[in-house]
Amino acid sequence: MPPSVGKILVLIGLGLVVLGAVVWLGGGSLFSWFGRLPGDIRVERPGFRFYAPLASMLLLSLLLSLVLWLVRRLGS
Repeated sequence: MPPSVGKILVLIGLGLVVLGAVVWLGGGSLFSWFGRLPGDIRVERPGFRFYAPLASMLLLSLLLSLVLWLVRRLGS
């Protein structure tokens, strides 16, 4: 494994720690829309609750794909 992979993993980890600290320390209101997008399916009935965050996961997948594409593009 090349040494640059280790640096990238450390940077990703530090980014996750910073994002987690922002959400934990009150920045959660910034992400309150996440999970409530128009394509998210939510069914609540007495004794039954179903939630499928389809649009939120699609958005997250696109964002992560873009980040990984940029990492590969800038890494080479």
